[in-house]
Amino acid sequence: MKNSNQSKPTHWSEPVHSLLREHQIKQVAMVPDAGHANLIRLCEADKKMKVVRLTSEEQGVSLLGGAWLGGEKGILLMQSSGVGNCINMLSLSTSCQMPLVILITMRGDHGEFNPSQVPMGHATETVLSAMGVLVRRGDTHEAVVEEVAGALHMAFNTSRPIAVLIGQKVTGAKDFRKLTH
Repeated sequence: MKNSNQSKPTHWSEPVHSLLREHQIKQVAMVPDAGHANLIRLCEADKKMKVVRLTSEEQGVSLLGGAWLGGEKGILLMQSSGVGNCINMLSLSTSCQMPLVILITMRGDHGEFNPSQVPMGHATETVLSAMGVLVRRGDTHEAVVEEVAGALHMAFNTSRPIAVLIGQKVTGAKDFRKLTH
């Protein structure tokens, strides 16, 4: 996917932000995450969106449930390590039949350096599926945009929770050697 003004590929966050605007997303709940940094900046600069910083990911599920009941659409941004914090709260969306779209940047995935990220990264899809969340995955910029478009449409039309996993092939794996030097 190329931006017509530039020769380098468009970052997935730009078309995803456009999709959020198109679907009238008003609230963006998130725990700060480097993988979502570009999207977070775009949402913070957007006067039609309110970005809410959470202290823990499960707060986003209830926040967005309240937003939906109040007539606003929202989205939850988190890293895969935060999925474990949400297990109990995810039942709210399925049992109350409220839409929930979660964009999850993966850790413990392609090229991971931190051994403590691997267990939850490996279990993320299984945990979400066990809680009734539909799971999609994007491992290219184009696939992320396509999966987010489908998730937004499906979640808000069928009142279901859907997560899009954004693989480390897209976000880039951190390198321990670069972090310590």
